[in-house]
Amino acid sequence: MIENFIRDYEYLKNVSLKKYNTYRLDVKTNYLIFPKTLDELINLMKYLKDNNIKYLILGGGSNVILARPVFDVVIKLERLNKVSINDNIVKAEAGVSLISLANICMKEGLCGLAFAGGIPGLVGASTAMNAGAYKEEISDKLKEVKVLTPELEVITMSKDELEYDYRDSFLKRNKDYICLETTFEMKREDPDKIKNLMDDRKRRRIESQPLDKPSAGSVFRNPEGLSSGKIIEDLGLKGYSIGGASISEKHANFIINDGTATYDDIIELINYIKKKVKKELDIDLILEQEIIW
Repeated sequence: MIENFIRDYEYLKNVSLKKYNTYRLDVKTNYLIFPKTLDELINLMKYLKDNNIKYLILGGGSNVILARPVFDVVIKLERLNKVSINDNIVKAEAGVSLISLANICMKEGLCGLAFAGGIPGLVGASTAMNAGAYKEEISDKLKEVKVLTPELEVITMSKDELEYDYRDSFLKRNKDYICLETTFEMKREDPDKIKNLMDDRKRRRIESQPLDKPSAGSVFRNPEGLSSGKIIEDLGLKGYSIGGASISEKHANFIINDGTATYDDIIELINYIKKKVKKELDIDLILEQEIIW
């Protein structure tokens, strides 16, 4: 029984994941486990694999739609949160908050992650999905990534091996590979200049995005040379709702939860938008958010 195995772990039983996903969807997990060391994580993964127990490794809970009423085991890596800096080289474990890391780099006069100052994700998941904003992305400053393989070996993968693309990577496509630590190569800059840039982008986010409502960031990727938000807005879809999910009046590429939305509401609304855009404009919008079944 899993409880016998995880008795020395930090874990919660039969818990809602509402506060662990930014859509604030009230789905459940039988066990929410917080490994505190790499050895704990490796031993846990071995047990789960040996016993064919389904698991989900959940980052900051942004950019995802949790689409099951109950998950067997959910693993949070936020206790693996060490940051080390050596000159212009920054190493951050998977559980480090991306916002915190951006602020640490700013204070150290290291330029490269200012764009991430408003992304509510963890380093591991953000590395896997190549998170980005303002035409910059994680892979721009990434040097290498320490990874746990499906065979539970710890290896280091180069940027080239990770096959980065727009909101995509080898790690995103291969869920059995787990990001443990990301190494960034930064450039030196005046901390005040970095802070001013981050403050300006924070102001722009507040003005343009529905930060006061539960959402999971941009719903669709931007087609080449186009804006998904403008496409959806021009079709008059701002405010359109299904159940408790609606298209934001502030930014049409955001779906917000009024507090009662289910994952079915959100997925149905996504499909409605895709069909409408395809029918009216013959454009195939590609989902940026990840549906986790």
